[in-house]
Amino acid sequence: MQLRVLGCGGAELPYSRPPAFLLDGSLLLDAGTVGAVLDEHEQCDINHVLLTHAHLDHTRALPFLADNLNLCRWPKTLEVHGSADCLQAVQTHLMNNVIWPDFSTLGLIGNPAIAYRELCEGQTVHLDSFEVTAYPVNHVVPAQGYLVRKGGKSILYTGDTGPSEEIWKGAADLSLLLAEVSFPNDMEDVARLTGHLTPRLLVE
Repeated sequence: MQLRVLGCGGAELPYSRPPAFLLDGSLLLDAGTVGAVLDEHEQCDINHVLLTHAHLDHTRALPFLADNLNLCRWPKTLEVHGSADCLQAVQTHLMNNVIWPDFSTLGLIGNPAIAYRELCEGQTVHLDSFEVTAYPVNHVVPAQGYLVRKGGKSILYTGDTGPSEEIWKGAADLSLLLAEVSFPNDMEDVARLTGHLTPRLLVE
Protein backbone atom coordinates (compact mmCIF):
# COMPACT_ATOMS: atom_id res chain seq x y z
CA MET A 1 0.00 0.00 0.00
CA GLN A 2 1.13 3.50 -0.78
CA LEU A 3 0.32 6.06 1.91
CA ARG A 4 0.00 9.76 1.10
CA VAL A 5 -0.38 12.19 4.00
CA LEU A 6 -2.69 15.01 2.94
CA GLY A 7 -2.88 16.47 6.43
CA CYS A 8 -2.06 15.40 9.97
CA GLY A 9 -2.31 18.57 12.04
CA GLY A 10 -4.55 19.43 14.94
CA ALA A 11 -5.26 22.87 13.51
CA GLU A 12 -5.43 24.69 10.21
CA LEU A 13 -2.45 26.97 9.67
CA PRO A 14 -0.29 27.78 6.61
CA TYR A 15 2.02 24.93 7.60
CA SER A 16 -0.56 22.56 9.12
CA ARG A 17 -3.60 20.85 7.60
CA PRO A 18 -6.31 18.71 9.29
CA PRO A 19 -6.11 14.91 9.11
CA ALA A 20 -6.53 12.95 5.90
CA PHE A 21 -4.56 9.94 4.67
CA LEU A 22 -4.86 8.54 1.15
CA LEU A 23 -4.15 4.86 0.43
CA ASP A 24 -3.26 3.85 -3.13
CA GLY A 25 -4.97 6.97 -4.42
CA SER A 26 -8.45 5.52 -3.87
CA LEU A 27 -9.20 5.03 -0.15
CA LEU A 28 -9.32 8.12 2.06
CA LEU A 29 -8.95 7.87 5.84
CA ASP A 30 -10.82 10.92 7.17
CA ALA A 31 -11.50 14.04 5.13
CA GLY A 32 -9.94 16.96 6.94
CA THR A 33 -7.91 17.92 3.86
CA VAL A 34 -8.59 17.05 0.23
CA GLY A 35 -8.84 19.87 -2.30
CA ALA A 36 -5.95 21.84 -0.79
CA VAL A 37 -3.63 19.02 -1.90
CA LEU A 38 -5.30 16.92 -4.61
CA ASP A 39 -6.20 18.16 -8.08
CA GLU A 40 -9.52 17.27 -9.69
CA HIS A 41 -8.16 14.14 -11.38
CA GLU A 42 -6.75 12.81 -8.11
CA GLN A 43 -10.03 13.56 -6.35
CA CYS A 44 -11.92 11.62 -9.00
CA ASP A 45 -9.76 8.56 -8.27
CA ILE A 46 -11.12 8.33 -4.70
CA ASN A 47 -13.73 5.58 -4.38
CA HIS A 48 -14.19 5.35 -0.60
CA VAL A 49 -13.89 7.60 2.45
CA LEU A 50 -13.61 6.15 5.97
CA LEU A 51 -14.71 8.68 8.59
CA THR A 52 -13.57 8.06 12.16
CA HIS A 53 -15.99 10.58 13.67
CA ALA A 54 -17.94 13.71 12.81
CA HIS A 55 -15.73 16.47 14.19
CA LEU A 56 -15.13 19.19 11.62
CA ASP A 57 -11.37 18.71 11.36
CA HIS A 58 -12.04 15.16 10.12
CA THR A 59 -14.99 15.93 7.81
CA ARG A 60 -14.62 19.51 6.59
CA ALA A 61 -13.26 18.69 3.11
CA LEU A 62 -15.99 16.14 2.35
CA PRO A 63 -18.59 18.69 1.16
CA PHE A 64 -16.14 20.21 -1.33
CA LEU A 65 -15.01 16.77 -2.52
CA ALA A 66 -18.63 15.84 -3.19
CA ASP A 67 -19.22 19.13 -4.98
CA ASN A 68 -16.12 18.72 -7.13
CA LEU A 69 -17.11 15.20 -8.16
CA ASN A 70 -20.59 16.45 -8.99
CA LEU A 71 -19.33 19.37 -11.08
CA CYS A 72 -16.94 17.08 -12.94
CA ARG A 73 -19.98 14.95 -13.82
CA TRP A 74 -18.10 11.91 -12.55
CA PRO A 75 -20.28 8.87 -13.30
CA LYS A 76 -19.55 6.95 -10.10
CA THR A 77 -20.86 7.51 -6.58
CA LEU A 78 -18.34 8.18 -3.80
CA GLU A 79 -19.01 5.85 -0.84
CA VAL A 80 -18.65 7.45 2.60
CA HIS A 81 -18.29 4.90 5.42
CA GLY A 82 -18.60 5.41 9.16
CA SER A 83 -20.65 4.67 12.22
CA ALA A 84 -24.36 5.43 12.22
CA ASP A 85 -23.77 8.31 14.66
CA CYS A 86 -21.05 9.82 12.50
CA LEU A 87 -22.98 9.59 9.24
CA GLN A 88 -26.13 10.94 10.86
CA ALA A 89 -24.21 13.94 12.19
CA VAL A 90 -22.76 14.69 8.74
CA GLN A 91 -26.20 14.44 7.14
CA THR A 92 -27.95 16.47 9.84
CA HIS A 93 -25.41 19.20 10.51
CA LEU A 94 -23.14 19.50 7.48
CA MET A 95 -24.62 18.40 4.16
CA ASN A 96 -28.19 19.13 5.13
CA ASN A 97 -29.34 21.45 2.31
CA VAL A 98 -28.78 24.41 4.65
CA ILE A 99 -25.05 24.49 5.35
CA TRP A 100 -24.31 22.58 2.12
CA PRO A 101 -26.30 20.59 -0.46
CA ASP A 102 -27.23 17.03 0.38
CA PHE A 103 -25.15 15.28 -2.24
CA SER A 104 -26.56 11.90 -1.27
CA THR A 105 -29.68 12.95 -3.19
CA LEU A 106 -28.06 15.19 -5.81
CA GLY A 107 -26.12 14.30 -8.94
CA LEU A 108 -25.80 16.13 -12.25
CA ILE A 109 -25.82 12.93 -14.31
CA GLY A 110 -28.46 11.05 -12.36
CA ASN A 111 -26.39 9.21 -9.79
CA PRO A 112 -25.94 10.86 -6.39
CA ALA A 113 -22.45 12.24 -5.83
CA ILE A 114 -22.06 10.34 -2.54
CA ALA A 115 -23.66 7.43 -0.71
CA TYR A 116 -23.51 6.84 3.04
CA ARG A 117 -22.55 3.31 4.13
CA GLU A 118 -22.81 2.39 7.80
CA LEU A 119 -19.81 0.47 9.11
CA CYS A 120 -20.44 -0.98 12.56
CA GLU A 121 -17.87 -1.64 15.26
CA GLY A 122 -16.30 -5.06 14.77
CA GLN A 123 -17.55 -5.31 11.20
CA THR A 124 -15.20 -6.24 8.36
CA VAL A 125 -15.95 -5.18 4.79
CA HIS A 126 -14.18 -5.42 1.44
CA LEU A 127 -13.81 -2.11 -0.37
CA ASP A 128 -12.32 -2.79 -3.79
CA SER A 129 -8.98 -4.48 -3.01
CA PHE A 130 -8.95 -3.40 0.66
CA GLU A 131 -10.21 -5.30 3.70
CA VAL A 132 -11.38 -2.91 6.42
CA THR A 133 -12.32 -3.65 10.04
CA ALA A 134 -13.82 -1.02 12.36
CA TYR A 135 -12.88 -0.79 16.05
CA PRO A 136 -14.38 1.45 18.73
CA VAL A 137 -12.17 4.09 20.33
CA ASN A 138 -12.61 6.41 23.30
CA HIS A 139 -13.39 9.98 22.25
CA VAL A 140 -15.80 12.72 23.35
CA VAL A 141 -18.17 11.82 20.50
CA PRO A 142 -18.81 8.35 19.06
CA ALA A 143 -15.66 7.38 17.15
CA GLN A 144 -13.94 4.39 15.65
CA GLY A 145 -10.60 3.52 14.12
CA TYR A 146 -9.84 1.22 11.22
CA LEU A 147 -7.58 -1.69 10.38
CA VAL A 148 -6.91 -1.73 6.63
CA ARG A 149 -5.36 -4.77 4.95
CA LYS A 150 -4.19 -5.26 1.40
CA GLY A 151 -1.65 -7.56 -0.22
CA GLY A 152 -0.20 -8.86 3.02
CA LYS A 153 0.22 -5.34 4.47
CA SER A 154 -1.85 -3.75 7.22
CA ILE A 155 -2.33 -0.23 8.56
CA LEU A 156 -4.09 0.59 11.83
CA TYR A 157 -5.52 4.11 11.99
CA THR A 158 -6.82 5.22 15.38
CA GLY A 159 -8.32 8.59 14.48
CA ASP A 160 -8.88 10.76 17.55
CA THR A 161 -8.82 8.61 20.68
CA GLY A 162 -8.05 8.63 24.34
CA PRO A 163 -6.88 5.46 26.12
CA SER A 164 -8.77 2.62 24.42
CA GLU A 165 -8.73 -1.16 24.60
CA GLU A 166 -10.64 -2.75 21.74
CA ILE A 167 -8.70 -1.27 18.82
CA TRP A 168 -5.41 -2.84 19.91
CA LYS A 169 -6.85 -6.27 19.11
CA GLY A 170 -6.13 -5.37 15.50
CA ALA A 171 -2.53 -4.37 16.16
CA ALA A 172 -0.80 -7.72 15.66
CA ASP A 173 1.70 -7.91 12.78
CA LEU A 174 1.10 -4.35 11.64
CA SER A 175 2.97 -2.80 8.75
CA LEU A 176 2.19 0.70 10.05
CA LEU A 177 0.42 2.39 12.96
CA LEU A 178 -1.15 5.82 12.41
CA ALA A 179 -1.95 7.02 15.92
CA GLU A 180 -3.27 10.40 17.00
CA VAL A 181 -1.25 12.11 19.75
CA SER A 182 -2.61 15.59 20.43
CA PHE A 183 -1.01 16.67 23.69
CA PRO A 184 2.41 16.53 25.39
CA ASN A 185 2.87 14.40 28.50
CA ASP A 186 2.48 17.36 30.85
CA MET A 187 -1.08 17.92 29.54
CA GLU A 188 -2.32 14.41 30.25
CA ASP A 189 -5.29 15.71 32.26
CA VAL A 190 -6.50 17.69 29.24
CA ALA A 191 -5.88 14.74 26.94
CA ARG A 192 -7.97 12.42 29.08
CA LEU A 193 -10.74 15.01 29.43
CA THR A 194 -11.01 15.52 25.68
CA GLY A 195 -10.47 11.92 24.55
CA HIS A 196 -6.96 12.25 23.15
CA LEU A 197 -3.52 10.74 23.73
CA THR A 198 -0.12 11.88 24.91
CA PRO A 199 3.07 10.02 23.94
CA ARG A 200 3.07 8.31 27.34
CA LEU A 201 -0.56 7.26 27.07
CA LEU A 202 0.10 5.85 23.60
CA VAL A 203 3.00 3.78 24.90
CA GLU A 204 0.77 2.43 27.68
